[in-house]
Amino acid sequence: MAGAATVVALATRRKARGGMLEHSWATVTTAEGVVAPLTGGADFRGKPGRRQVTVLTSEGWAQACQQLGRQLPWTTRRANLLLSGLTIDGVWATGSQLHIGEALLLITGETEPCQRMEEQAPGLRAALTPGWRGGVTCRVVRGGLVRVGDAALLEPAPTTAAAPH
Repeated sequence: MAGAATVVALATRRKARGGMLEHSWATVTTAEGVVAPLTGGADFRGKPGRRQVTVLTSEGWAQACQQLGRQLPWTTRRANLLLSGLTIDGVWATGSQLHIGEALLLITGETEPCQRMEEQAPGLRAALTPGWRGGVTCRVVRGGLVRVGDAALLEPAPTTAAAPH
């Protein structure tokens, strides 16, 4: 496995412009994506597809906040999982796999910053654009329990195993 990280936070939202709810653990499923504990409510984007789960790195988020000149909560980005200790940037990441807790995610591409980020904080869209700071989109390959503190391991796609990190 190429890179190791830690899950530092996870969150869901029930509807498109709904507030983010943080959790200490969640179930990740191939049918619903990230499913919140207790309420059993799945993240609204959890249906099967290339953007079933979104992952952000704390390092990329810190760089974006530094560029903005202000600290914002990570949930401002509206991602499902926040990882620390890992750099995910460039097209080499597409096709790589993330082993997170008991779950296995396939990276399907970059989470491209949208106009919603400008609504959250002026300049945030531009600050998230370089180096895939906005994170990645994923499809669930294998479901399982994911907890804050779990290890997250990045396994590069077979054709990009020699790519620089």
